[in-house]
Amino acid sequence: MVVDPVCHMRIREDEAVAKTEYRGKTYYFCAVGCKEAFEREPERYTEETEDHEMHGHCC
Repeated sequence: MVVDPVCHMRIREDEAVAKTEYRGKTYYFCAVGCKEAFEREPERYTEETEDHEMHGHCC
């Protein structure tokens, strides 16, 4: 299981709708909209993900 860094939904890597790489790490997303938001402001979401709880709530 991985966590979408934008909406914090837990998803399986092989079921992710989209993925992207940032600073050598792969991030997985439950929706294209989450990927687009991440790519607009990756620093915002990479900082949040390290300390943020998983909510399981999607966009």
